[in-house]
Amino acid sequence: MSRLPRLVALPLLLLLSACASARTPWVELGGERFRIEIADNDDERARGLMFRDVLERGHGMLFIHDYQEPQAYWMKNTRIPLDILYFDNERRLVSQQRDVPPCSAGDACPPYPSRVPARYVLELNAGEAARLKLKDGAELRFGPGIPPTPGG
Repeated sequence: MSRLPRLVALPLLLLLSACASARTPWVELGGERFRIEIADNDDERARGLMFRDVLERGHGMLFIHDYQEPQAYWMKNTRIPLDILYFDNERRLVSQQRDVPPCSAGDACPPYPSRVPARYVLELNAGEAARLKLKDGAELRFGPGIPPTPGG
């Protein structure tokens, strides 16, 4: 009789784990999926990946802006090197800043701008863009759980 609860509990745990994974937002780029955190308001975008010591492999942060316009990101208080990838309204890669180093110089940290207007910005661990051989025009696919963006 004590085996029955374990037999029921294991499939239940697996189901709960699968459901949690299904709710985790993800994007696909270069044929790979990345679990992401979403920064879609001013406070979240301003904080970004500041003060973190690690970004797990296969993870990233997606910044969603209200409009497509020139973007510039910096590494203020960011402790890990990143690739900063800029995408337009159609989720096409339009600009890349690869292997951007951490910066502890506060407001003296340099900006890393997009070459053209962008709507979405994806930050991944440095080296991911090179590993995936990303070229401008690459498509960013959204998985479920990414909120719709106003205005387009």
